[in-house]
Amino acid sequence: MGIKEKVSEELLLEEETVKQNEIILFNDEVNTFDHVIETLISVCDHTPEQAEQCSLIVHHNGKCTVKTGEYTDLKPRCSKLLQAGLSAEIV
Repeated sequence: MGIKEKVSEELLLEEETVKQNEIILFNDEVNTFDHVIETLISVCDHTPEQAEQCSLIVHHNGKCTVKTGEYTDLKPRCSKLLQAGLSAEIV
């Protein structure tokens, strides 16, 4: 195995060990679709289409992963969702 392959293999292993968390948004009977969509656009950097799709998935399935990433990035975003009156958690 050459040095280039070994370095590439080590980088791949390093990338796999980075823990990815998810923000899960839960359905509620309080918030409107418009509020959920606007909040997802501003807090999670969704496109309008993404936000609309997530809001429909939450409505029909009861929950939806709305953002994936490192915990340090997700924590403030989840806090903003909660402050906006949405029900969400990081897993």
